[in-house]
Amino acid sequence: MLLKGTLVNVVAIIVGCVIGRSLGHLLSDRVRNTLMCALGLAVLLIGLQLALQSQQPMIPIGSLILGGLVGELVRLEHRLELFGEYLQKRFSGSGKIAEGFVTASLLYCVGAMAIMGAIQDGFGEKPSILYAKAALDGIASVALTSTLGIGVVFSIIPLFVYQGGLTLLAGLAKTVLTNPVMTEMNSVGGLLIVAISFDLLGIRRLPVGNMLPSIFVAIALMWAFGLA
Repeated sequence: MLLKGTLVNVVAIIVGCVIGRSLGHLLSDRVRNTLMCALGLAVLLIGLQLALQSQQPMIPIGSLILGGLVGELVRLEHRLELFGEYLQKRFSGSGKIAEGFVTASLLYCVGAMAIMGAIQDGFGEKPSILYAKAALDGIASVALTSTLGIGVVFSIIPLFVYQGGLTLLAGLAKTVLTNPVMTEMNSVGGLLIVAISFDLLGIRRLPVGNMLPSIFVAIALMWAFGLA
Protein backbone atom coordinates (compact mmCIF):
# COMPACT_ATOMS: atom_id res chain seq x y z
CA MET A 1 0.00 0.00 0.00
CA LEU A 2 1.57 3.27 -1.13
CA LEU A 3 1.92 5.94 1.60
CA LYS A 4 1.40 3.32 4.30
CA GLY A 5 4.52 4.46 6.15
CA THR A 6 3.43 8.10 6.16
CA LEU A 7 -0.09 7.20 7.31
CA VAL A 8 1.35 5.19 10.22
CA ASN A 9 3.54 8.18 11.05
CA VAL A 10 0.52 10.51 11.08
CA VAL A 11 -1.47 8.18 13.35
CA ALA A 12 1.46 7.87 15.78
CA ILE A 13 1.68 11.65 16.09
CA ILE A 14 -2.07 11.99 16.68
CA VAL A 15 -1.99 9.31 19.39
CA GLY A 16 1.02 10.96 21.03
CA CYS A 17 -0.73 14.34 20.98
CA VAL A 18 -3.87 12.88 22.57
CA ILE A 19 -1.78 11.33 25.34
CA GLY A 20 0.23 14.52 25.83
CA ARG A 21 -2.94 16.63 25.90
CA SER A 22 -4.72 14.29 28.32
CA LEU A 23 -1.83 13.81 30.75
CA GLY A 24 -0.10 17.14 30.29
CA HIS A 25 -1.80 18.66 33.35
CA LEU A 26 -0.27 15.92 35.50
CA LEU A 27 3.25 17.03 34.61
CA SER A 28 4.94 19.85 36.51
CA ASP A 29 6.91 22.55 34.71
CA ARG A 30 10.14 20.97 35.90
CA VAL A 31 9.16 17.59 34.45
CA ARG A 32 8.16 19.20 31.15
CA ASN A 33 11.44 21.10 30.95
CA THR A 34 13.34 17.89 31.66
CA LEU A 35 11.42 16.06 28.91
CA MET A 36 12.19 18.84 26.43
CA CYS A 37 15.88 18.82 27.36
CA ALA A 38 16.01 15.03 26.99
CA LEU A 39 14.34 15.27 23.61
CA GLY A 40 16.69 18.08 22.58
CA LEU A 41 19.77 16.05 23.47
CA ALA A 42 18.46 13.00 21.61
CA VAL A 43 17.77 15.14 18.54
CA LEU A 44 21.28 16.64 18.82
CA LEU A 45 22.84 13.17 18.85
CA ILE A 46 20.88 12.04 15.78
CA GLY A 47 21.75 15.23 13.93
CA LEU A 48 25.46 14.98 14.65
CA GLN A 49 25.62 11.34 13.61
CA LEU A 50 24.07 12.19 10.25
CA ALA A 51 26.03 15.39 9.69
CA LEU A 52 29.39 13.70 10.25
CA GLN A 53 28.76 11.14 7.50
CA SER A 54 29.59 13.67 4.80
CA GLN A 55 32.35 12.70 2.37
CA GLN A 56 32.28 16.06 0.58
CA PRO A 57 32.15 18.76 3.33
CA MET A 58 31.91 21.61 0.82
CA ILE A 59 28.61 20.22 -0.49
CA PRO A 60 26.72 20.66 2.83
CA ILE A 61 28.31 24.08 3.28
CA GLY A 62 27.33 25.26 -0.20
CA SER A 63 23.89 23.67 0.12
CA LEU A 64 23.13 25.47 3.38
CA ILE A 65 24.21 28.83 1.97
CA LEU A 66 22.34 28.53 -1.34
CA GLY A 67 19.36 26.76 0.18
CA GLY A 68 19.14 29.37 2.91
CA LEU A 69 19.08 32.13 0.29
CA VAL A 70 16.26 30.38 -1.58
CA GLY A 71 14.30 29.90 1.63
CA GLU A 72 14.72 33.55 2.54
CA LEU A 73 13.56 34.68 -0.89
CA VAL A 74 10.33 32.64 -0.71
CA ARG A 75 10.07 33.18 3.09
CA LEU A 76 9.28 29.57 3.93
CA GLU A 77 9.49 29.97 7.70
CA HIS A 78 7.34 33.10 7.56
CA ARG A 79 4.65 31.17 5.68
CA LEU A 80 4.76 28.42 8.29
CA GLU A 81 4.41 31.02 11.03
CA LEU A 82 1.47 32.69 9.26
CA PHE A 83 -0.37 29.38 9.14
CA GLY A 84 0.48 28.85 12.79
CA GLU A 85 -0.86 32.29 13.68
CA TYR A 86 -4.09 31.50 11.84
CA LEU A 87 -4.43 28.37 13.94
CA GLN A 88 -3.61 30.42 17.04
CA LYS A 89 -6.57 32.72 16.34
CA ARG A 90 -8.84 29.86 15.35
CA PHE A 91 -8.11 27.91 18.52
CA SER A 92 -7.31 30.70 20.97
CA GLY A 93 -7.08 29.55 24.54
CA SER A 94 -5.77 26.11 23.58
CA GLY A 95 -2.09 26.80 24.24
CA LYS A 96 0.82 28.07 22.16
CA ILE A 97 -0.65 26.91 18.85
CA ALA A 98 1.75 28.65 16.47
CA GLU A 99 4.91 27.68 18.33
CA GLY A 100 3.78 24.08 18.71
CA PHE A 101 2.84 23.80 15.05
CA VAL A 102 6.08 25.30 13.68
CA THR A 103 8.39 23.44 16.09
CA ALA A 104 6.74 20.08 15.50
CA SER A 105 6.48 20.57 11.72
CA LEU A 106 10.20 21.23 11.41
CA LEU A 107 11.13 18.41 13.78
CA TYR A 108 9.00 15.81 11.98
CA CYS A 109 9.75 16.90 8.40
CA VAL A 110 13.48 17.67 8.46
CA GLY A 111 16.03 14.89 8.40
CA ALA A 112 17.23 11.72 6.80
CA MET A 113 14.53 9.47 8.23
CA ALA A 114 11.77 11.46 6.53
CA ILE A 115 13.61 11.53 3.20
CA MET A 116 15.04 8.01 3.23
CA GLY A 117 11.85 6.53 4.65
CA ALA A 118 9.71 8.21 2.01
CA ILE A 119 12.02 6.99 -0.75
CA GLN A 120 11.97 3.44 0.64
CA ASP A 121 8.17 3.53 0.71
CA GLY A 122 8.05 4.96 -2.81
CA PHE A 123 10.32 2.19 -4.12
CA GLY A 124 7.68 -0.33 -3.00
CA GLU A 125 9.73 -1.73 -0.13
CA LYS A 126 8.51 -2.31 3.41
CA PRO A 127 8.62 1.19 5.00
CA SER A 128 10.63 0.07 8.03
CA ILE A 129 12.39 3.43 8.32
CA LEU A 130 9.10 5.31 8.55
CA TYR A 131 7.82 2.78 11.09
CA ALA A 132 10.82 3.58 13.29
CA LYS A 133 10.32 7.31 12.67
CA ALA A 134 6.65 6.97 13.61
CA ALA A 135 7.64 5.52 17.00
CA LEU A 136 10.09 8.38 17.65
CA ASP A 137 7.63 11.05 16.48
CA GLY A 138 4.88 9.57 18.63
CA ILE A 139 7.04 9.78 21.74
CA ALA A 140 8.19 13.28 20.81
CA SER A 141 4.60 14.43 20.31
CA VAL A 142 3.73 13.46 23.89
CA ALA A 143 6.50 15.70 25.24
CA LEU A 144 5.86 18.52 22.77
CA THR A 145 2.08 18.58 23.29
CA SER A 146 2.38 18.57 27.08
CA THR A 147 4.68 21.59 26.79
CA LEU A 148 3.56 23.52 23.69
CA GLY A 149 -0.10 22.55 23.46
CA ILE A 150 -2.48 21.18 20.84
CA GLY A 151 -0.80 23.06 17.97
CA VAL A 152 1.57 20.11 17.65
CA VAL A 153 -1.17 17.92 16.12
CA PHE A 154 -1.55 20.26 13.13
CA SER A 155 1.99 19.36 12.08
CA ILE A 156 0.50 16.25 10.45
CA ILE A 157 -0.63 18.50 7.57
CA PRO A 158 2.84 19.56 6.29
CA LEU A 159 4.17 16.12 7.27
CA PHE A 160 1.67 14.33 5.05
CA VAL A 161 2.20 16.73 2.14
CA TYR A 162 6.00 16.72 2.39
CA GLN A 163 6.63 13.07 3.23
CA GLY A 164 3.82 11.77 1.04
CA GLY A 165 5.00 13.92 -1.86
CA LEU A 166 8.51 12.51 -1.59
CA THR A 167 7.07 9.00 -1.60
CA LEU A 168 5.09 9.64 -4.77
CA LEU A 169 8.12 11.21 -6.48
CA ALA A 170 10.57 8.53 -5.37
CA GLY A 171 9.84 6.24 -8.30
CA LEU A 172 10.87 8.98 -10.70
CA ALA A 173 14.11 9.74 -8.88
CA LYS A 174 15.83 6.35 -8.71
CA THR A 175 18.54 7.33 -11.17
CA VAL A 176 19.15 10.70 -9.50
CA LEU A 177 19.40 9.70 -5.84
CA THR A 178 22.64 7.71 -5.92
CA ASN A 179 24.38 6.60 -2.72
CA PRO A 180 26.87 9.53 -2.73
CA VAL A 181 23.98 11.97 -3.26
CA MET A 182 21.99 10.44 -0.39
CA THR A 183 25.03 10.67 1.90
CA GLU A 184 25.35 14.42 1.38
CA MET A 185 21.57 14.94 1.63
CA ASN A 186 21.67 13.12 4.97
CA SER A 187 24.53 15.32 6.12
CA VAL A 188 22.62 18.51 5.31
CA GLY A 189 19.51 17.15 7.00
CA GLY A 190 21.60 16.23 10.03
CA LEU A 191 22.90 19.79 10.35
CA LEU A 192 19.33 21.10 10.23
CA ILE A 193 18.38 18.62 12.95
CA VAL A 194 21.24 19.98 15.08
CA ALA A 195 19.78 23.46 14.58
CA ILE A 196 16.40 22.20 15.79
CA SER A 197 18.03 20.73 18.90
CA PHE A 198 19.43 24.19 19.76
CA ASP A 199 15.88 25.51 19.84
CA LEU A 200 14.59 22.59 21.93
CA LEU A 201 17.44 23.09 24.41
CA GLY A 202 16.74 26.82 24.65
CA ILE A 203 20.15 27.78 23.26
CA ARG A 204 19.04 29.75 20.20
CA ARG A 205 16.28 29.61 17.62
CA LEU A 206 17.64 29.36 14.07
CA PRO A 207 15.63 29.89 10.83
CA VAL A 208 15.54 26.18 10.01
CA GLY A 209 12.39 26.54 7.90
CA ASN A 210 14.17 28.85 5.48
CA MET A 211 17.03 26.37 5.15
CA LEU A 212 14.86 23.40 4.14
CA PRO A 213 15.67 23.85 0.40
CA SER A 214 19.29 23.06 1.29
CA ILE A 215 18.50 19.35 1.28
CA PHE A 216 17.49 19.50 -2.36
CA VAL A 217 20.23 21.93 -3.34
CA ALA A 218 22.67 19.21 -2.29
CA ILE A 219 21.33 17.00 -5.10
CA ALA A 220 21.95 19.69 -7.70
CA LEU A 221 25.47 20.43 -6.43
CA MET A 222 26.49 16.76 -6.40
CA TRP A 223 25.46 16.34 -10.02
CA ALA A 224 26.78 19.74 -11.09
CA PHE A 225 30.29 18.89 -9.82
CA GLY A 226 30.23 15.33 -11.13
CA LEU A 227 30.27 13.78 -7.66
CA ALA A 228 27.07 11.75 -7.99
